[in-house]
Amino acid sequence: MSERKTKYKLFDTNKKILITGVAGFIGFHLAKKLLDQGAYIVGFDNINDYYDIKLKYARLDILNKYSKFKFIKSNLADMKEVSILFTEEKFDIVVNLAAQAGVRYSITNPQVYIESNILGFFNILEACRNNPVEHLLYASSSSVYGNQEKRRF
Repeated sequence: MSERKTKYKLFDTNKKILITGVAGFIGFHLAKKLLDQGAYIVGFDNINDYYDIKLKYARLDILNKYSKFKFIKSNLADMKEVSILFTEEKFDIVVNLAAQAGVRYSITNPQVYIESNILGFFNILEACRNNPVEHLLYASSSSVYGNQEKRRF
C-alpha cells in the first residue's frame, strides 16, 4: 500500500479573512500559509516598536507580493477605525492575534496592555457582534501560564 499525502486547507479560500497582528511571528506565518492556499487576507497591525520594526516591515514586504493581500496599519484600540473596517470589508472569518507582547514590559507599562490586549479585543468582539462573522478565532497570549507555583503575578 502506498502512503497518500493529503494537503489540508486551513480555511475555505472563498472567504475574506482578517488577521490582526499580521506583522508578528504567528500572524505572518498564518497569513502566508493561507495566501499560498489562495485565500483573501486583510492584515491589520499597528507596527509598534516593542521589537524591531524592520523585521515587521520585512514580513509585510513578503505578504504584499500576494495579489490577495491587503494591509491596514492602525490600532485596534480605535473603536471607530475598527468599526469602519468591519463595515467596509465584510469579513467572513476573523483571527485575532494582535496583542502587546512581553510580561516584564506590562509591569512598567500597564496602559499599553490595557489598550492593546483588552480594549483592542473588546473592539474586535463588538465589531463581530455588529457585523456578524462566521468564525472568530482568538489566540491568547504566551503570557498566560496558569497556576504558577514558583511565582504568582
